[in-house]
Amino acid sequence: MSKGLLKIRNLHIEGWYGERWQPLLHAIDLDLARGEVLGVIGESGAGKSTLGLAAMGYTRDGCRISQGSIEFDGIDLRRCPPQALRKLRGRRIAYVAQSAASAFNPAERLIEQHIECAVHNSGVPRDQALSEAHELYRVLKLPEPQSIGRRYPHQLSGGQLQRAMTAMAMACRPDLIIFDEPTTALDVTTQVEVLVAIRDAVAHLGTAALYISHDLAVVAQMAMRIMVLKDGKLVEQAETRQMLSAPQQDYTRSLWAVRNFHSLEKPENIEQPLLALDNISAYYGSLPVLKNISLQLKPGRTLALIGESGSGKSTTARVISGLLLPAKGRLLYQGTPLTADFRMRTREQLRQIQMVYQMPDTALNPKQRIRDILGRPAAFYLGLGGKALHERVCDLLRMIDLEPGDYLQRKPAQLSGGQKQRLCIARALAAEPALMICDEVTSALDQLVAEDILRLLEKLQRELNLSYLLITHDMATVRAIADEIAVMQHGKVVDQGTRETLFKPPHPPYTAKLLAAEPQMNPDWLNTVLAERETDLLPS
Repeated sequence: MSKGLLKIRNLHIEGWYGERWQPLLHAIDLDLARGEVLGVIGESGAGKSTLGLAAMGYTRDGCRISQGSIEFDGIDLRRCPPQALRKLRGRRIAYVAQSAASAFNPAERLIEQHIECAVHNSGVPRDQALSEAHELYRVLKLPEPQSIGRRYPHQLSGGQLQRAMTAMAMACRPDLIIFDEPTTALDVTTQVEVLVAIRDAVAHLGTAALYISHDLAVVAQMAMRIMVLKDGKLVEQAETRQMLSAPQQDYTRSLWAVRNFHSLEKPENIEQPLLALDNISAYYGSLPVLKNISLQLKPGRTLALIGESGSGKSTTARVISGLLLPAKGRLLYQGTPLTADFRMRTREQLRQIQMVYQMPDTALNPKQRIRDILGRPAAFYLGLGGKALHERVCDLLRMIDLEPGDYLQRKPAQLSGGQKQRLCIARALAAEPALMICDEVTSALDQLVAEDILRLLEKLQRELNLSYLLITHDMATVRAIADEIAVMQHGKVVDQGTRETLFKPPHPPYTAKLLAAEPQMNPDWLNTVLAERETDLLPS
């Protein structure tokens, strides 16, 4: 093995909650060699991101390193002066965040953000930095690598933006990159492209990496070794193949389990649809984004929309919620035409349809406490106040398995990614809606927490007769909870059916492509997919 690059010993990190320090990481040891990729997995709140940030000598506000050592290439990061640490970060240690959309400056072009560190911190000439940026865009398989940097962040798809962020992290040819859930929010086919691009780029530069994820099937494609965390403690670590074939601990084996429940079979529903889209077409400017969409959602049922990034799933949700006006077609709610513009809908109509957004970091007000985040919709839609409002907020927290006494006073920054997503779900439930539009509702959650959330959604549906429009790229989620499935491509519905029929072969070509791109618990899966694609491209 190559010379050690990162060495962490007996690391303890604490967070200040309420009036006391609480442990976040307990006695963690970690070794990482040059050119090695170490996977870090565990459920939400396990301490994965806290450990990744600590590898940079950094802790979030309200946290502190109380004990232990962090040594990077012989440099003691705990005793390193702040100015020296700033020079290391971005140049020799880089970080790729989970949400690229919230990490970029929306007002600056991508290329200017990309070259900033190289030009201003490393003294690289601007022309050289631009040339190297274009080369990284090419290595990461971004379209039009010579010109894509002139775009603003909102002009790229989710997969493109994540690759652009990876390229920016590599701008100074760092020795270490921390990848914090870099493919969590991506559809399955885009995820394959990003995984290949990251793996190739890391190998190309000989960079060491910490690859943090709750998705073991993804980590298995990237990491040479895997370490498992739970509640801030190391459970076990081993070489990837050994870990997959023979995990030693019960907790590790529980992470291996594929989501193993299906929603209960429901009796045939002959009621009129709760919501119907009748021949809907929509545009962004002059660009057609939805083309003659017709869908129906019955009361108490779940309709899943699946498809690649840019297929029109979230745009369909925007039309339903009144944020995007259709150019043609109509919306029907309980058989009655629904005003297309949300500003013209009554408060009761607004209450009936609630949205859970894909990115909690951009959906939650970082300055508000949880009591206010949940209290506002309950007060606005239900007219609650005083003790009744307080009790409703506490009930909502219990519904998402968060103890009110511990969380009422917290702000979003004091929550893990999974807890933030659960908070978004509770905020939607606060209005007591009939229909919840769930946009990638489990994408930020580990398998165990995701299963808990799906069980919660199923329970709420059964008790409250809720309907769900589920937008997702996670086939396990679709198999678990969907009653009907619609497959979208290029703004059209190209396949549709019940859960029982849609997953049975033969499949239309596009549906087959989506199913084949679902990661498998096999470290050779990604190579197999690439080999099959190359075979498909060969002339017959």
